[in-house]
Order: sequence, then C-alpha cells, then structure tokens
Amino acid sequence: VQLQASGGGSVQAGDSLTLSCKGGSGFSFSQYAIGWFRQAPGKAREVISCISSSHRTTDGAGSVSGRFKISRDSFENTVSLQMTSLKPEDTARYYCAAMSGSYCLDLDFQTWGLGTQVTVSS
Repeated sequence: VQLQASGGGSVQAGDSLTLSCKGGSGFSFSQYAIGWFRQAPGKAREVISCISSSHRTTDGAGSVSGRFKISRDSFENTVSLQMTSLKPEDTARYYCAAMSGSYCLDLDFQTWGLGTQVTVSS
C-alpha cells in the first residue's frame, strides 16, 4: 500500500480529530500532491482537499469548508487533515490519495490507500 491513513475513530458531534497520511516504502511522497476524500456507504465520493508538493492547497466543493484544514510536513513526510466541529454527517471512510504529479490538478486523484474510518455520533 503506497499511502497509509491513520487517526480515525469514533467521536461525538462537536469533537475534533486529526487524520494523518504517510507514504509507504518506495513511494516518493514529497514529490506528489496529496489529498483526502471520503466516502460513506451508498454515497458518492466527496473530495475534501488537496495540498501540492509546494504546500498550495485546493479545497473541494463539499460541505466541510471552514471546518477541515489540510497541512503538510515536509520534514516528516506526512499530510494531515485537521477536522473540527465534527457532525454525524461527517461519518465516512476517509482516504488519503495522491495526484499523478506535484499539483492538485482537477482534484483527480490517481492512487489511494485503504482509508481510515471516522464515525461521529450525535
């Protein structure tokens, strides 16, 4: 698996959670734009955000604006998603994904890992 997401869990509405993404062995993590999308059972994939190799961010058109923030640590080679004011409708499996290059073009992710589950109860 080239991308490994972690940090999911079960929380209460209003809580915060931070997801982390790391590259697997042999994956040149720092060279790629990395982002997050989520998918709940029976629902369409929702792109959350993307961060380029130069740390420029591009947000999806979804419903998390202002509550979720993507960041990148070039030293640790990780990308994080800070989620605040979580709502039950944020319940989904969250996937860390990579673009085909350094930029977040069209938010068209090319590869992703197994994801991490986030469950928000009311």
